[in-house]
Amino acid sequence: MALNAAFVGRTFPPAGPYHVGIEKIREFAAALGYTSTDWLDGADPIAPPTFPIVATMPATRRALADPELGLDYRRVVHGAQRFVSSRPVRASDVLMVAVTIETIRPAGRHHIITTRSEVTTVEGEHVCTAYSTLVERGDVP
Repeated sequence: MALNAAFVGRTFPPAGPYHVGIEKIREFAAALGYTSTDWLDGADPIAPPTFPIVATMPATRRALADPELGLDYRRVVHGAQRFVSSRPVRASDVLMVAVTIETIRPAGRHHIITTRSEVTTVEGEHVCTAYSTLVERGDVP
């Protein structure tokens, strides 16, 4: 089944707030294999550059769950991810995420969907933009 192309350009209401804290940063860093805690030193520790994924993935998944889009998330595999940061995520941040569906295109029997997630503080300061490309696997012919 084809994805609903009318969703291209649609921005979903911001998700959040996501409260960043030292323990969340530590857990994420440990999952990535960080062994040094040098970046945790200081009054306002910063997170690894890919940390925003913990806020963007749930927000993206909520957007993609709209039944009118027609996406079967059980068939989705991750294609690509990139972040364009304005500044690091800090342990004191409270983040909001607004997701926009940028593109939907067929690729053989598969469908490729690209999203853009604008990550800001609750005060509106831009933190980063995350781009995600997902592939919905099609049926075997």
